[in-house]
Order: sequence, then C-alpha cells, then structure tokens
Amino acid sequence: MSEEAKKGYSADSIQALEGMEHVRMRPSMYIGDVGVRGLHHLVYEVVDNSIDEALAGHCDTISVSINEDNSITVKDNGRGIPVGLHKKEGVSALEVVMTKIGAGGKFDKDSYKVSGGLHGVGVSCVNALSDHLKATVFREGKVWEQEYERGKAVYPVKSTGETDKNGTEVTFVPDRSIFKQTTEYNYDTLASRMRELAYLNKGITITLTDKRHTDEKGEFLGEVFHSQEGLKEFIRFLDGARTPIIGHVISMEGEKNDIPVEVAMIYNDSYAENLHSYVNNINTHEGGTHLSGFRRGLTSTLKKYADNSGLLDKLKFEIAGDDFREGLTAIVSVKVAEPQFEGQTKTKLGNREVTSAVSQAVSEMLEDYLEENPSDAKTIIQKVILAAQARHAAKKAREMVQRKTVMSIGGLPGKLSDCSETDPAECEVFLVEGDSAGGTAKQGRDRNFQAILPLRGKILNVEKAMQHKVFENEEIRNIFTALGVTIGTEEDSKALNLTKLRYHKVVIMCDADVDGSHIATLILTFFFRYMKELIEQGYVYIAAPPLYLVKKGAKKQYAWNDDQRDVIMKEFGDGSKIQRYKGLGEMNAEQLWDTTMNPEYRTMRQVTIDSMSEADRVFSMLMGDEVPPRREFIEKNAVYANIDA
Repeated sequence: MSEEAKKGYSADSIQALEGMEHVRMRPSMYIGDVGVRGLHHLVYEVVDNSIDEALAGHCDTISVSINEDNSITVKDNGRGIPVGLHKKEGVSALEVVMTKIGAGGKFDKDSYKVSGGLHGVGVSCVNALSDHLKATVFREGKVWEQEYERGKAVYPVKSTGETDKNGTEVTFVPDRSIFKQTTEYNYDTLASRMRELAYLNKGITITLTDKRHTDEKGEFLGEVFHSQEGLKEFIRFLDGARTPIIGHVISMEGEKNDIPVEVAMIYNDSYAENLHSYVNNINTHEGGTHLSGFRRGLTSTLKKYADNSGLLDKLKFEIAGDDFREGLTAIVSVKVAEPQFEGQTKTKLGNREVTSAVSQAVSEMLEDYLEENPSDAKTIIQKVILAAQARHAAKKAREMVQRKTVMSIGGLPGKLSDCSETDPAECEVFLVEGDSAGGTAKQGRDRNFQAILPLRGKILNVEKAMQHKVFENEEIRNIFTALGVTIGTEEDSKALNLTKLRYHKVVIMCDADVDGSHIATLILTFFFRYMKELIEQGYVYIAAPPLYLVKKGAKKQYAWNDDQRDVIMKEFGDGSKIQRYKGLGEMNAEQLWDTTMNPEYRTMRQVTIDSMSEADRVFSMLMGDEVPPRREFIEKNAVYANIDA
C-alpha cells in the first residue's frame, strides 16, 4: 500500500464541487461573510438584477419587502428572466440563471452594457444560500414560476396563469444552517442601501416595505425612494447637517472616452474631507482610478484658477492637494463595462482608462462653474488658503505625536497600563472612561494580554475642530501614542500607518448611561474621521457592561437588558433584589472581569461600517453644529432610547 493511501489521501480524497455546492461550503468567498453583512448582501444581489434591467432601460420600478417571517421579496417591472429552453443545458433559461453560478445575461454585451454587483455571483448564489426560494416571471403574456430548496429545483418551470405585466419576482428565505448568527433583517440597513441606489440611478422608484411592523394607522412601515436630480440630491442629503459656503451644488453628468461619468460636489464650513466613489453602483471604499482622476482634475483646475486670481501671492508656502479638499463633500459615480477591482476588500477600481475620463470631466465642470460664479470661486480659494495655514500648524502638532509614538516604551502615555504580551494579534486595549473605572479595570484585567488606557472626561469633538487642535489634544495624543500608529506621509497627510499597531482589539468601555454613550460617540467620531482603517479592518469594539445584577440569597445573575432582567426575576421568584449599574465604577474588579472583560463570558460589539455615506451623514448630524437635523433624529429615534433619570 502506498504512503498516500495509508494516510487516507488519494485520488478519491479530491472533491470536485459543483458551483452551488461550493457556494454552500464556502459562502464567505461569495458574499463576504455569513454574519449580518452577508445576510443583507443577499438582498443587494437580487436588487442588483433589477437595477441592471433599469440600466438597460427596461425597468423603472422595484419593490423590496421584508415579510413577517423575515423572508425577502424583490419585484421589478423589467422584461422578466427568459423562460425558454436553454439549448446547451436542456432546461429552462430561468432554471439555468437560478442554479448555475456565472450564468446570466450580464456576459452578453448585447443584453447588458453595464451591470452592477461586485462579485458577479448574482441570484444563483442567493438561491444556494436560501432554505427556500420562489421565482415568478411575468413574460410574454404568462405567469411562470419555479421553486428551489437550497439551490435545487423542486419542479420544472411551469405556467400558472396569464398576465398583461412584465417583470420578475423573487422571494427567498435565508438558510439558518448557513446564517447561524441571525436571519433577521435590519430595516435601516436595507433602507440606507435602497436610498443610495435611488440617488445613483435617478428616475427609478424603489419601495421598501417592512411587513413585520405597523404604524398607529395599522399600515406597514416603509419608504419610497425616488430621485429626479440624482447625485445633486444625494449631496444635499449627505450635507444636510453641514453649512454650505457656496450657493450651489457643482455637478456634471456625461460620457468621457465612452465611460459614463457623474460627479456632484459642494464646499461646507467643516474641516473634514468626504469623498464617496461608486463603480456600477458599488461603493468603492478604497477608491481607485476614478477617485485619482477626480483629485487630479480638482487640484489642477483650482490651482490654475487660484494662481491666475492673485489670491495666493502673499502665501509663503505651497498649496497641497489636501488643502483643496478640506470641507469638500463629493460623489463620483462611473459605469464601467468591465471593471477591474483590486485592494484588500476588492473595492478599489484598477481600470487605468477611467483616470483621464474623470479628470477631464471634473476639469471642464469646474472651469465652467468658477467662470460663471466668481463670488463662489473666491470663497473656495479663501477656504483653501485657510486649510493650507491650518495644515502647517497641524504638521507641527502631528510631529509632536510622531515623536512620542516612535520613542521606546518609556514614551508611552503615563496612564497606560500595558500588557506583557507583545504580539498585537493577541493584545487588546480598553479605552476606559475616567480614572475611577480605569483603576477598577486595571485590577480586574488579565495583565498578560489586556492593557488599560483611562481617558479623562469627554475627548475633543473632532467634527468641529481644526486638524491642529485635534493633534494638540492630550487625550487624543495619548490614544495615538498608546496604539503605536502614525498619521501622515509625504503623499497623503491624512494617511494612517498601522504597521506598528500594538493591539488588534481596541475596546471602548464606557458607562451604560447617557454620558457614557456620548463619550463612546465622541471616540467613534474620532476613529471614523482619523483612524477609519482601524474600523475597516475590524479592530474596534464596544464593550457591553451589564445593566443589572439580580440577587436572591446566594443566587445572582447579570442582565444586559430589561427583558433578561424580567426573565431572571421570574426565575428567581419573589424576594429577588435588583441592582442597577449606572457606571463601571459601581462594580468591583471581580465583577467587571466576570461580566465585561473575560473573553469566555463577555459581550462585545464589533464596530463595522455598512454604508460609508450613511456613516458620514450620521456623524456630521450628531456631532456637527446644525441643531435641527439632530433634533429631528432624536425625536424619530427616542422611542428606542433608554434615558436614565
């Protein structure tokens, strides 16, 4: 017997998985993960099919329903998936599209010029990961349908009646054996994406209905998303909580070098740069050639105008590219027939031909606007000059942070209680509100891998602060130094360098009250604006200390919400006592370890960004200067808040 056979590894050990089987065995390869994000990605894949019909000019209405059982129904008024016999496969074309990975009209350039979807896995992948899926097609005067279980057809495509409509309807139930974390859809997450799609594809009407909840009138909750102006409206929506410094949204829409390009931008009085880029409706978080083209066109055109205006004559130093983008909110959307994606998350566009197309489009758009709006042009250049002056001040402040960071262990913040482990993948640091709670956390932690950094009070609100003020803030400098990260390179003064990051878990641990929530939001705002890469790579967490301790005699149990408290009280019976924790300092070291810091029992929420544009809008609304949008948000969401007396 051969050695291979003895070890049980032979030709018979090689598995040749069919497409659908491979999706079920390795779902994360197709939809990113099998958590909350992957669950919602299923909806996006089906909706993308309908959007592709719209891009091809055959659909203008899409409806998405979250049904009572958490199944999803997506319906459009497109042409309907073909149902005729597929010669090569010997079954209906509908069955081929629904059960074969890589099948569909997107590969036929006569059918679709451009298609959305990042991975191109389409509805067949959704079918493979669904416990049950039903496809109904309205086409050629008839209603056709077919059902599937875990990607396999239950019966052949059949006609069930006549109709005068066209379109496709897909209803699916996610497979609980795949999505073990949850199969419950979040309305706000889906609403954010549907709103985004409506802005990116003007003229289309997208309806979202949540049949799990009704309002006071007994009607299902829902929204209708429709945009007539596209990106111009999107900009106004994103910047609703900021104050514009120019009179109009600057925008263009057209085709350059056979590439459809749409751009919209506005300047506001903030210090943040907010650029959002899309390729075929996909948010390209890591940017790419289209964003490079935008920056090139913006910088060269504004620089030329500023030089010619004479406004820079008294400036003693050069204007940098960053200076032209401070206080800028912009959206760049391109449609590319064959996009080439690269980068860590495959959301960075690599098509070189797109750079010049976008650069040319932006230059022409800006030249026209500056010429026609001289007052706005002067305001923009004055904003650029202020940004340049602030950048020079920030550089000095940043260098102070760098010097402290690159020093030896002696250069770490005095309040940091470090851990003995040196492998960042094994280490975690708790950013703790206040010295009192910090002291308790130091006593309760595992010194081998857990570090504690107490923060004094509320850190600076970076949403309203100039960059040099941020780097001059002691608490923020301590965070930079403790984490070991540096910021700023010759090419990009805002780039974050994580090569010397000392912890792969950065845990925000605040009191479970209103002040604690505010401090956590301030820290998250700082991370989002200055250390976004930490969040994107999954390093940021929020600790969840318990709200209650229920005791009866020698028995005791912790509760993290009111429902858990009520269940425990019922279980313990009469005579049980409740202790409400309003602060971490009310717990002793042993309790804090048992409930909040012990990896075996603790609950921690990983911070993720589902929608970059929505996160940008919410942070500017909650932490910016404009009060009305914040009041409206609080009034709308107050029903979900627990306010302590």
